[in-house]
This record gives sequence, C-alpha cells and structure tokens, in this order.
Amino acid sequence: MDKSTSNPLSRRTFLKTTAQGALSTAVLSGFPTIVPASVFGKNAPSNRINIGAIGTGRISRGHDMPGVWQYDNALIMAVCDVDSKRADEAKTLVNGVYAKKTGKDYDGVRVYTDYRELLANKDIDAVLVSTPDHWHAPIVIDAVRAQKDVYMQKPASLTISEGRMMADAVKQSGRIVQVGSQQRSTEQFRYAAELVRNGRIGTLKTVYVGLPGDPAGNEEPQMPVPRNLNYDMWLGTTPDVYYTEKRVHPQEGYDRPGWLRCEQFGAGMITGWGSHHIDCAHWAMDTEHTGPIEIWGKADFPKSGLWDVHGIFRTEAMYENGVHMIVSNEIPNGIRFEGTEGWVFVSRGDGAVTASDPVAKQNAAKKLDASDPKLLTSVIGPKETHLTVSKEHHGNWLESIVSRKEPIAPAEIGHRSCSACLLHQAAMKLNRRLYWDPKKEQFKNDPEANKMLSRPQRSPYAIKAMASAK
Repeated sequence: MDKSTSNPLSRRTFLKTTAQGALSTAVLSGFPTIVPASVFGKNAPSNRINIGAIGTGRISRGHDMPGVWQYDNALIMAVCDVDSKRADEAKTLVNGVYAKKTGKDYDGVRVYTDYRELLANKDIDAVLVSTPDHWHAPIVIDAVRAQKDVYMQKPASLTISEGRMMADAVKQSGRIVQVGSQQRSTEQFRYAAELVRNGRIGTLKTVYVGLPGDPAGNEEPQMPVPRNLNYDMWLGTTPDVYYTEKRVHPQEGYDRPGWLRCEQFGAGMITGWGSHHIDCAHWAMDTEHTGPIEIWGKADFPKSGLWDVHGIFRTEAMYENGVHMIVSNEIPNGIRFEGTEGWVFVSRGDGAVTASDPVAKQNAAKKLDASDPKLLTSVIGPKETHLTVSKEHHGNWLESIVSRKEPIAPAEIGHRSCSACLLHQAAMKLNRRLYWDPKKEQFKNDPEANKMLSRPQRSPYAIKAMASAK
C-alpha cells in the first residue's frame, strides 16, 4: 500500500472527501447510499474500508461478516479467533466469497489468533467485534485507542462499570462505534417508536417486553483443552475454570454456543435479547441517555448444572417520566406500548438473524399490531418527530465511517440499553426493590447492589492492565 494512504487518519480523510459527492448523488437519485467500488475505480483498493473480523463464530459467520462483505466499498482483509481452527475456516469462507465476487482465485485474508496483533496492523481501518459478551468492552476499548472504527455485537458489556469505561473511551477517541442492535435498522421498530413518540397512543403509560428464557443443563465433565484453542485468552478477564466443550463453543459446527448460558460470560437472555428489545423500548420512550429509577422482580435460577443464567422471570421498572416497564419470558416476544388512547405491538415477526435464534418462527407474533388498525397506516407528518432511517445496520456503520457522523446505535446508547438490562438482572439476583441514580450510575444507599456494578478482572486481561501496556 502507498505510504500516503497507509495512515488510518489520512485514509479516512480521503474516504470522506472523495465519497461525499458520490454519497450525495446516490441519495438524490434514490440509490443506496453505500458507495460501490466503481465510484473509487477498479484500481483503487486502498480507498476501500479495510476491516478485520475479531471473533469468527456463529454470529460472525452468519450475520456480521455477511453484513459487511455485501458492500463493495468494504473489504474484510483479516480474521481473528482464539480458536485457530475457526480462524482458518473463516479465512477459507471469506476468501471464497471474494473469489466468487471477483470471478478469480482470491487469497487476500490474513489470519490472527491474538486480536492485539490485528489492531497493530495500520492497514486495517475498522473491526467487527463478534466475540462472547465478556470480551466486548475490553476489545472495543483497545480498538478505539488503536484508532479503529468498530462494529460491536451487543450487549455492550459484561458489567455496568465496564460499559461506562467503554462508552467513555469511545467518546475520547472520536471513533465511529456501532452497537449491533440491528432492530433499529428494521422498519417496523422505527415506525412503532415514531408512533409512540408522536402521541398516536396518547400518553405512554406501560411498556411490556417479552423475552425468551433459557433452560438449565446438566453437569459437564472436565475435558482436555483442544490444541487449537487458547482457552486462557478465551476466558479473558473472568475467573479460571476448567474447560468443557459446552462451556465454550462446539468444536464441530457453529450451533448456539454454551457460554451464552453461563453467568461468568454474560447475563443470559435479559441482556442477550433484552439489549434488543429494551433498546427499542428506550428509543420509543425517549430515554436513550438515561435509565430506570426503580427496579424489582424475581427469577428462577438453576440449582445445579453447568448452565446458570436465569430461567423464567418477571422484572419491573419505573422511569422518571412515569412509564412502567414490565419484562418477562411469559409475555409474547416483542414490545407492547400501552398509552391512554391505545396500544402498539412490535416484534421481529418471522425474521431471524441466525438459524439458531431461540424463538421458533412458527411461534412468532406479528411484526406490527395495534389496538386500532388505522394506527398502522398513520403518516408521520413533516413537523413531527422522525427517527433516523437505516436500511441495513452494517451499511449504516459503513456510511458513518465515511461521513464521520454518529451511527444509529452509538456506544453511549448501547451502554445505556445494556445497563438497564443489567439492572433487571440485579433485581433478579437480590429479589428486592432497587433504587437507581441514572446520572451517577449507582444504586442509592445500597452497598450490596453497588458491588454488582463491577467484577474482579483476571490478570493479564484486565482492562486497566491492557491499557497501561500500550
């Protein structure tokens, strides 16, 4: 690569100034706003956004990498996974995609097993972070400090403290970070939020959020660590526990991994799907930069077995604006907004991100429903509240990298959505009312609850240790 374009800042400046006219033309003519490769010229690969994929499992292969490689102004040039087998398979997958697109042999993907080495590659402009939940915040912090733009899978963090550090690091860096709350880029969720924001159901009173639950599992035996897996690094900041395949991910295939049901690595469905639905609820409630002030509820937790995240549950929260939120696995999957003059319900319908999404298509509810069918044809007027339109979540991120404008799901909003989910989990664990200060991001007069805002971090992967080592 020419030295004049190898520096990330000069590359981005060139991308922005070169692409603005093409973006404007595309918008005016009604074509998609992602710039095709032909705009830059076939002989100008350095003008593309070079991307590294960190974490190459189920969600990366089925959602995040395909979300990027569909656009010709982006190039996945590197893949990274602590499981070298998965990293090699990702290289084969991506090379195959580009060979099919170009009609010729392609071998341009570099493999890493340590994400820090990938971040040190100055030819890489941006990264996809598609790792288990406990690695989201640490990698994003390192990535933005390395001057990379980031698309990160939700939830934003393992703890509220980590989430605040991540959001602050993003703000300080000036990098573009998109949280993978892709429901914001789905028409029915935006329209439902606009209906609520513009008073179509009167004054909003109650929000019902339906999430899936997770079953318990069996005890699992200790197993030898596969030679292809850096298990110590996979554990990262979390405690050292014995390896068993169901704690990590399948060694054959890409089915739903077991770590999703282990509290050591995430909170279960309250953050797994809650980060989607509570995020969209906040969007409609106009509470994206705050959170609840009171939370309570209960949940069943497994008494034995490897998997220990919550099962059936019901939690509730009050917001400063008087809105009451109820979250439960016994509510139909989706979000129901109830106001003084009617209700609106929104869900994914039969849409699925991956083949192993935990909600069966045959049990899915309507995408959009309302107390009065006329609500669903209501036109949002020019002087009313219009929310950001995004046709596709990864495309919105790429557009933001070029324009340097905030994406539809930025880090601070993703942190607030995740925080709300973790507050519901805290109420499940403590089984009593909790009082939260959204400005200070602390529980009021509750030392026991405040201990849940962070977790001890294992050396050498602790966020502070990684930052000071640079």
